[in-house]
Amino acid sequence: MSTILVVEDQEEIASLLRFKLKNSGYDVALAENGKMALEMARTNPPDLIILDVMMPVMNGVEALKNLKSDENLKSIPVIMLTAQSSETSVVNGFELGADDYITKPFRTQEFIARVNAVLLRSQKATMA
Repeated sequence: MSTILVVEDQEEIASLLRFKLKNSGYDVALAENGKMALEMARTNPPDLIILDVMMPVMNGVEALKNLKSDENLKSIPVIMLTAQSSETSVVNGFELGADDYITKPFRTQEFIARVNAVLLRSQKATMA
């Protein structure tokens, strides 16, 4: 069973994501900021990270930069999940190493399909 780390500071969104992911068969861990997410990922690396951008302490962009520059964490796939929907924000997310970029508000079935697709690609890349 894959473990997904959801990094989201809005409790209601974090709860919704945890509920939908658990119902789809995933183990879920929650972090409320980028700093906490990095600490959790270093202690117990997840199979996927869902990362909000606008958060206190350390935002998602800084967290993504830290993840992708850490030799032990850089292979963990990351999906950005954010209200920032400008083309510049989306392109920046991909350039920093995000595997997918989903804007809020989002549709939950599409969200789960994207999670499944990223995990499948990651598993295939690991086997290659």
